[in-house]
Parts: sequence; C-alpha cells; structure tokens
Amino acid sequence: MKKGDKISVRIEKLAYGGKGIARVDNQIVFVDEVLPGDLAEIRIQKKKKKFLQGRVTRLLEKSPLRINASCSHFGHCGGCKWQNLEYEEQLKFKREQVIESLEHLADIHPEQVYDTLPSPLKFHYRNKMEFSFTDRRWLLAEELSDPSLKKDFALGLHVPGAFDRIMHIDFCWLQDDMMNNILTSSQVYFRESGIPVFNLKSHQGLIRFLVLRKSFKYEEYMINIVTFREAENELRDYSQKMQDAFPKLVSIVNTVNPRVAQIAFGEEEYLLFGKPTIREKIGRYEFDISANSFFQTNPLQAENLYRRVVNQVGCENKLIWDFYAGTGTIAMFLSEGNRKIIGFELIESAVKDAYRNCEQNGIENCEFVQGDLRKNLEQFSEKPDVIVCDPPRSGMHGDVVQAIREVEPRKIVYVSCNPATMARDVKVLSEKYRVTEVHPIDMFPHTYHIESVITLELR
Repeated sequence: MKKGDKISVRIEKLAYGGKGIARVDNQIVFVDEVLPGDLAEIRIQKKKKKFLQGRVTRLLEKSPLRINASCSHFGHCGGCKWQNLEYEEQLKFKREQVIESLEHLADIHPEQVYDTLPSPLKFHYRNKMEFSFTDRRWLLAEELSDPSLKKDFALGLHVPGAFDRIMHIDFCWLQDDMMNNILTSSQVYFRESGIPVFNLKSHQGLIRFLVLRKSFKYEEYMINIVTFREAENELRDYSQKMQDAFPKLVSIVNTVNPRVAQIAFGEEEYLLFGKPTIREKIGRYEFDISANSFFQTNPLQAENLYRRVVNQVGCENKLIWDFYAGTGTIAMFLSEGNRKIIGFELIESAVKDAYRNCEQNGIENCEFVQGDLRKNLEQFSEKPDVIVCDPPRSGMHGDVVQAIREVEPRKIVYVSCNPATMARDVKVLSEKYRVTEVHPIDMFPHTYHIESVITLELR
C-alpha cells in the first residue's frame, strides 16, 4: 500500500485520542470519525513505519453502536467527537483505554480497575466556554450556496486543526440554556455594532473572545470580553444591554490581551458591571472565581473526583505532600482528618488563590510552597506519609518522579488527565510500588478525555 490508495477496513476499537483502529496485513491503521464495528472505505493519507493513517471516503456499513448526535454542529466543530456513541459505551471505551495504556506502555496489570464513574450531567456540564470572534466566518460546504450568509463576522468555535477558522455556533450542548442565550444575544449585538474584530494577520481590530462562566451552586453568570486593548467605552452599551436582558448575570469583565497569541487570557482586567468574581461551592467548600482563574470545568464531577482522592489517601492524621497543587482544591479536601497538607505549585498567582481559598473556608493546616518543586523539596526534613500528584497533560518531569522514589512515601495517589503520560510515570515508580487501584472518572462526556485516580503502594 502507498499514500493515496483506497482500501476497505473494519474498525476494531478506539484509540486514546478518539481515532478508530483497524488492521490491514498485520499493520495498524488509524482512522478518524469512525466507531468500532464500522466498515469504511478509506484513503491512505500517511504511511509510517509502524502504522498507516486514513480518511473515510465512504461509510460502507454502519456500526450498531452509532446513534444520532444531538448537536447540529456535530462533525464540524470537533468538540464532541463521541456524541454519536451511546454514553454507556463511551464509559466502557474510556476504561479500556486506561487499562491498555498501563498494560502496553508500562507493562503493568493493576490489581483492580473500576468501571468508569459517569458524569452527573451528560450535557450542559461545563461551567466555562470560550468563543472566538473572527472577521472572516468559515462556511461549511452546505453553507457555501446560501447567499444570505455573510463571511465578514462570526462568533463561535474553531474548526478542528485550524486556529484561524471560526464557524458560527447556534447552540452548544456543553453549556446550559442561559449561556447559549447570552451567546446568541452577543452574536446579534456585535454583528450589528460595528466594533472591529481583531484580525490575526494584520493585528488590527479590537474584540477577540467571549468567555462565559457559570456557578452551578448559586446560578451566577459572568461575561468576559477579551480585547486587544482596554475597551470600557466601546463595551458600555453592550454591558448595559446584557444586564437588562439577563438578571442572573452578576459580572461583566473586560480582559486585555495585547499579544499576538490567540489565547483567551489577559494581563489586565476592567470590571464593567457587578462584582469581579462569581462564587461556586464544591462539597462544603466555597470558591471565588475570577475571569482568568483556573477552576474545574465540570464542578459536579469534580467533587466526585476529589472524594475519590480522599478515599484513597484516608483521613488518619497523615502528613501529605500535594504536588501540582494549583489553587489548593485537593489540599482543602484532604485537610479534614489529616495533620498537615503541604502543596507545591509553580505559579505564584495560584498559590495566592490557594491561601485565599483556605482562609475563606477556615482551613489552617494547609501550607503552599511556590516555585520549582524539585528544588523546594530539600527544605523539608520530615517525609510525608502520602504524596498526591495531579500533573498537567504532559505528566511529571523525570526529576520529580525520581524525587518521589527517593522520598519513598508509603502511598502515592496519582490524578491523571492523560493515560499515556500517566503510564510512563507509573512505569518508573512500579520498580518500588505496586498499582493497587485504578478509578477512571469521566469529566468530559462525548470527548475522548479521561481522568483517572491511580493508587500505588510501597512493595
């Protein structure tokens, strides 16, 4: 076979990342936008030494697992690759992918892998959504023949794999009705306002992103308009109209991002209306969330995740080190019943948020250390009973893994958002530790993303 050839394949299973896996002449073929059981005609796009990659040209036989996706944008925006797959099947595949990562990448066979914990909400579960402005709307194939559609404006989501292609979004199933109504009203307002959209090539224009946040507990909403420069005057009328239309809106913020990088994060914040934060509650703990602060995007499932970590660590007057502590959420949940939690976090603003969160919740046994944790560990002579780590998708630095081996706590609880990097790290630790329990947790229904809580105990 060579690039450009057409072949028919039967999809066997799903790989982490959402692609389907088929086999031809003992060679693995990765195919996007398919489900296990599909028989598809594909065109070979890439030929590598160990695998092929193909694109579907014709679906010859549909998998019995296929269902109709709820979203009219499914297959175009790329946000929910598995919306055409029954939710119970999604949970099964996610569990399999965690197991396969451990077995194939780390040669580890856990003593117990639990069923994937489903999200309390299958849809409308996100508390934050980011929408991009563009002055060149990307039209789908079926839209090109409609002369009424103009290409000079859109407020929506990215076409997969293209940072500069924005498609219009009528309704997003990941956010609730109120957020969708705010999106629609904002689309109408800014299309007619004449306020210039920031152009990625010329670096001219003003408005860049619409970021919506929601508090599930208190039903508070925030609008954050990200602009290239401060825009209080230009946004005054918009702010007033949103206040009048949405009584549950408690905050409107203008964040300034003067950099070329297309990210919905800024250096300065200007409060246009209301208060600078919204308040959320997870378990018995309350949090003030600002426009640019990090917070779990599925808060209802986040509580289940934190409870699982607490169950694995135990509440027995322990000294616990919390690596990649962020804003201190896991540390706070661990504080009850344990002697002391020491959190290590690189980002200074996150450490400040962590101390503020602890203070407003009356927690006194959490300490946070800012900076490179590889260097900061040396100042502590008392070794922890347990180390909890919740690293980014890239996993832990090799030096951090080695430091854990040297500290040699009785137990490690690893919170992972990437099975592949988790397997890499656990493989090194497995020389001294055995993997006793794996708890897959679904934080993002209809996507391939999967969180896991892995428990390792000293041999």
